[in-house]
Order: sequence, then structure tokens, then C-alpha cells
Amino acid sequence: MGLDTIWYTRCPVPTPLGIAVQEGWLAREFALDGITLTSLQDNVDAEVRESHFDHHLAHSFRQGGNIPAIWARAKGRDTRVIGLSWTDEFQGIIALPGSGICTPRDLAGRRLGLTRHAVSIDFKRAAALKAFETALALEGIGLERVELVDIKDTVWDAAADVAAVAAPNPFGGAGRHHYESEVAALLRGDVDAIFVKGVLGTQVLHMLAAQLVIDLGIHPDPLVRNGNGTPRTLTVDASFIDQRPDLVTRFLGQVVAAGHWAAAHPREAVAYIGRETDASSEWVRYGYGASVHQRLQTSLDDSAIAGLKAFKDFLLRHGFLAADFSVDDWIDPAPLAALARLHPRTGT
Repeated sequence: MGLDTIWYTRCPVPTPLGIAVQEGWLAREFALDGITLTSLQDNVDAEVRESHFDHHLAHSFRQGGNIPAIWARAKGRDTRVIGLSWTDEFQGIIALPGSGICTPRDLAGRRLGLTRHAVSIDFKRAAALKAFETALALEGIGLERVELVDIKDTVWDAAADVAAVAAPNPFGGAGRHHYESEVAALLRGDVDAIFVKGVLGTQVLHMLAAQLVIDLGIHPDPLVRNGNGTPRTLTVDASFIDQRPDLVTRFLGQVVAAGHWAAAHPREAVAYIGRETDASSEWVRYGYGASVHQRLQTSLDDSAIAGLKAFKDFLLRHGFLAADFSVDDWIDPAPLAALARLHPRTGT
């Protein structure tokens, strides 16, 4: 099969794919084959960029939050999971000081904010709902005992980007802050608590001097820490595996190698993650932990698979998915097994 382009995409979060891209390993790996590695995010065509969510492009890889990947598979997209990474992150439910909300038990009878977007898969809403449900369940409280309040989120478009120049992200990013609408609703008194996560979540916590109700990201049970980013999926279209398993294995090899490299190069790895998340190294370590450089492995660990199944079941139960499917059938261990037989050292 003649092939001159491989597409890739990753979320603005810690991923070994992001490190492999920044180090130039993937470009070098396929240069002699005459294959160009092309980022979806760098494309001007909105339909091409939409493949980040619906994975419609052939010969494409995606590593990032599991909600869009699960949604695309439930819609019938023939993809395969060839690796999972589990990088714990700050997952905080926060309230304003003086609200009287100090623990998840205090959320009963309160208004919890959920943004709503007219998009193909509302991953931000799903992530927040999962956090609320999990935190309440730890106290034996069901969602029926709280009021879920819709928050209208600012439209993400060119106009919003222009506006961001006049009112920049207070923490230094180029665009509007990811939790701008939730924070505004909290300050207006429209809601009593919101969910924030990652680097941006820790920034909000400090900016507001907010009351941290709970950080699910430090709970000892991985299924409590289970969220959109725990685990993160590495997916590829199934036809690519069928047609060129060798190329898929080589791509996977560079991603796996990046995880090993990061563990041995903490300062450089954290700096790379900072570029991915548009944050300083200090914020990266705060949002993702001091050992974030050691948590960028890509594998098919049993606990990560259990987390993927649990999150799929959650999305199905709350109506985010068009249909059910088998996670076991979705996972293809062949590329990782082939990689283990080859023991590649490129990039390590």
C-alpha cells in the first residue's frame, strides 16, 4: 500500500506522544520511508481537525482523553486501542470560601455546575458529571440529592480568540481560560460548586482562594481517580493495523520510548509537558504531581483497562453514547506484543 502521510493528534495534556513529537522522533522514524507525520491541530480545515473527536481520517493516531475515543467507537467508528497511559492529575470539586461546603457530604442539596455545549460529544460536561457522581458516592449520596445546573459556556470560535487578546488568560495562556464560564457562574452565585482539573484546575483553585471540597486525583482507589484522562487512550483506525501493522508498531514504539525517556529525564520531560499544557514547570508538577515524568508509560495494564470499562459504562448510563460495545473487543494487543518481541531502543 502506498502511503505518504500519517496523521496524529493529542490533547493538551501530558502524553508520551506529545514528547515524541517535540523530540522529533516520529518525524525521523518515518523520514526514510517518505512518510510525513502531520498534526491534525495544525491543519486549517475544520473537517480535518474534527477527526480529533470522531477519528474519521484513515492512517491516524490519537492519544488523549478517553471520552471522544469511546464516543467515536460507540458511533461505529472502527478504531482500536493499542495502548493506555495513566497520568494522575488534580481533579478538584471546589466552592467559594464561606459557602459552608467543605466535604462531599456538604454537597447534598446544593447546586452543582455543568457546562453544556452544542458539540458532537460534550466531554467537558461528562468529565464534571463523573466527578460529581463519584464524590457523592463516596458519602453514599446519589445525584438525585443535588441540583445539576446548566452553565452556558462561551462559544469557542475566532471571535473568542480575538477577545482573548484584550482580556488574556491571567496565567499566561494565549486564549481564554478553560474554566472561565464555571468560575463566572460560581462568582455570580448561580452555582455552589464546580469541577476543575489538571493545571488549569489548580490555577483556578489558587486564583479564587477556593475551598477544596475534594481532590479525587489523590484518592487511593484508581476507580475513584477514573476520569477522562485516567486512562488516556492511544487509538488508531483498524484498517491501518490490517494494512500496515509494521508502521503501526513502529509508531507505537516511539510513543512507548518517549515514556521511558521521560522517566529518565524529569526536568526536560516536565518542560515538554509545560509546552503542551501552556504552563510553567511549577504548575505542571502541581497539577500532575511531582512524579509526572514517571507516569507517561503506554501499556495495556489491567487496572487501566478496568478504568476504561468503568468510564464507558458511566458514559452509556448517562446517555452520552449512541450504543454499547465491548471494550475487550476494542483493544488490540497485537502491536504492543509485536513491539515487545522487537525490543526497540530508538529514542531511549
